[in-house]
Amino acid sequence: MELHLDKPDYEFFLRGADGSSALVNERRITRSFVISPHALVEDWPVRDAAGLQAGDLQAILDLEPELVLLGTGGRQVFPPAEVMAATLSRGIALESMTNDSAARTYHVLAGEGRRVVAAFILAGE
Repeated sequence: MELHLDKPDYEFFLRGADGSSALVNERRITRSFVISPHALVEDWPVRDAAGLQAGDLQAILDLEPELVLLGTGGRQVFPPAEVMAATLSRGIALESMTNDSAARTYHVLAGEGRRVVAAFILAGE
């Protein structure tokens, strides 16, 4: 069987993520970041999902998503209610999950052409 590498038709391809790093295109990222198919925001200043505040969402909201995937590290953590309300009041869904699950989900949704934005909380260096 012959295999071919299909490249996505968008700029930023997330190859995988765990609790401490992610691989975007061919580059390892070790600090929290925000990604959409056409934008990458590095050094997102969030280090803890439980401490996330509505103001921390601006980098995400600027990308005009229909859906936000929040990767909360190696384990699933739900953000405070005010954060959920800040997205829901704008008609934007927010799903909280582990980084590896968020990476897989982002890959599928971006491949479908959805306006998805994923924010990943990484332990950092």
